[in-house]
Amino acid sequence: MPRFPLPGLSRRGLLLGAGALPLAAATLPSPARAAADLMGPGMTRFNRFTLGDFEVTTLLTNMSTQENPHEIFGLNVPEADFKAAVEGRHLPNDRAKTFFTPTLVNTGKELVLFDTGEEPMQIVKALEHAGYFVEDVDRIVITHMHSDHIGGLSDPAGPTFPNATYVTGSLEWDAWDDAGDDAFDTHMAPLADRTDTVSDDQSVADGITAVEAFGHTLGHMGYMVESAGKPLFIGGDFVLHHVWSLEHPDWEVVFDEDKVQAAETRKRLLDMLAKDGIPFVGYHMPWPGIGYVEKDKDGGFRYVPATYQMLV
Repeated sequence: MPRFPLPGLSRRGLLLGAGALPLAAATLPSPARAAADLMGPGMTRFNRFTLGDFEVTTLLTNMSTQENPHEIFGLNVPEADFKAAVEGRHLPNDRAKTFFTPTLVNTGKELVLFDTGEEPMQIVKALEHAGYFVEDVDRIVITHMHSDHIGGLSDPAGPTFPNATYVTGSLEWDAWDDAGDDAFDTHMAPLADRTDTVSDDQSVADGITAVEAFGHTLGHMGYMVESAGKPLFIGGDFVLHHVWSLEHPDWEVVFDEDKVQAAETRKRLLDMLAKDGIPFVGYHMPWPGIGYVEKDKDGGFRYVPATYQMLV
């Protein structure tokens, strides 16, 4: 058999016509080529890199477009200031794109998943694209109880992750346990007997430590991951947009439960990340969700998307 398609017959033609055309047909002139199909926007569903001796994988479970973003971000600033913030940034001022990015950390001893997306099928597919199955996940760490972070925990048939135990902030659990929230009562409360709660600076797994990040919700937590001296901060929703939230930490966000405390938390954590040069994963940051924070000459903050820093 020849290793290459016969003259005059395309690979597509071989696939479509195998077993149907006589060999002599291969010598006939090929028909005019049709234009390639338009495929639409697309991107990878996972991004994997090493962190010391750990392996980290960000997972894209969904993305959505928000119209009228000034109804979400910068509630306390004039429209002109809001629009000016993205001038020269090649971003529209009347739409925002939101990404949903759970994160896997493989410590070599445990496979730890941070947050679970909005529904089980989304996280199942994202895991499988990255080469994992739900049975592989040993521990699930929840930054906070909003439905787009806990919705993938279960469906009517039961828990999505049959072998996992769960970790979340103690204050976060208490706040939602008393709130009568449908998402919490459906997805998180039934897992109470398999859930541990932690406070600031407590370990949740080898090399993973809880960091208080209150404000977005009353007990919202971030988590510092460190291996072989290499740190990474998994920040959940402490910032929600790389310009209108990160670069303007005092601007109010409609989803923050305590807007004053959320702003204080943003400034404290952004200052830490900038000072120490620590990369972070933001659940709603532009895909693949990882970047750095820099301080500008005026003392403000600026987001720097990661390129190949984690690959060398």
